[in-house]
Amino acid sequence: MESAESTSTQPASPSFLRRIFISPDEPRLRSGWRLLLQGTFIVVLEMAFAIVLALVTFFSGDFSLSGLLGASTSPESLHLSVLDILPLLAIFLATWVARRVLDHRSMVSLGFRLDHSTVPDLLFGFIVPGFLFGLIFLFERGMGWMTYSGTAFRSESPAAVVSAMAGGLVLFVLVGFQEELLSRGYQLQNLVEGLNLPWALIISSAIFGLLHIANPSAGWASLVGILVAGLFLAFAWIRTGQLWLPIGLHIGWNFFEGTVFGFPVSGTGGYNLVLQSVRGPEWLTGGGFGPEAGLVVIPALALGAVLIWLYTRTRAVQMPPIPQPLR
Repeated sequence: MESAESTSTQPASPSFLRRIFISPDEPRLRSGWRLLLQGTFIVVLEMAFAIVLALVTFFSGDFSLSGLLGASTSPESLHLSVLDILPLLAIFLATWVARRVLDHRSMVSLGFRLDHSTVPDLLFGFIVPGFLFGLIFLFERGMGWMTYSGTAFRSESPAAVVSAMAGGLVLFVLVGFQEELLSRGYQLQNLVEGLNLPWALIISSAIFGLLHIANPSAGWASLVGILVAGLFLAFAWIRTGQLWLPIGLHIGWNFFEGTVFGFPVSGTGGYNLVLQSVRGPEWLTGGGFGPEAGLVVIPALALGAVLIWLYTRTRAVQMPPIPQPLR
């Protein structure tokens, strides 16, 4: 029979509410609540930025970044809208606050460590999609599913083409960074901590697909295709433990898909170096959404995964470690 003294020294079990909200490993919110709050903070910031932007444009009458900065541009010059930058700003600020306040971790620990592999990872990631989309382009043209009309050099000056392509590259740098920071950065890594790697991969990639569901020509095929693309990008994170390779892949994917080879980028248009239109079966080519919504993307992603494996084969591959709390 236990004595009263021994019973009184036993630690009290955590309350029901504490078990729901607080992590059992350390005094911070569980990963699900952290993800919910970070997502809410992104929405709040985007709404706040939209209000400020509406006020600025109402009084200035100029919606362009160059207009707000007082710089002049021509139709051929690099020209970005404030709307291209605000999502990145909202995601970065929300993630930085969530990382410090909710996660008790640093931003660097998400996968932004600078070392000898940083630049090679970015460059290799950027180049691989160029090779993959080159193969897709040749395959669809060889099958007679494409009408090729030449390149933009036929009607534009070299300076105008280079300037427009540079603008597309800068835009896709912003998109690639913000989407990898959110999807393979904050969401995937918090889900790994809260669940396990397989479920984290599936859930984060499904969310990645849902984030594109409102794009033009989106549907079930595009949702599945973007989900698989999310797994492909996550594989690059697993192989390196950093986000530089996924960021490079994401930037190169959008740039070569749209700006260079003229395919729709997840249903959206833009400047194209190669002038072409696809008329083949949508279930294979992806139709108006782009190759991600067609079966043609599956072998391309499989080949890309092999190239990633070959590129990282000399590295000591292991599950990226869970970073320690800030002190």
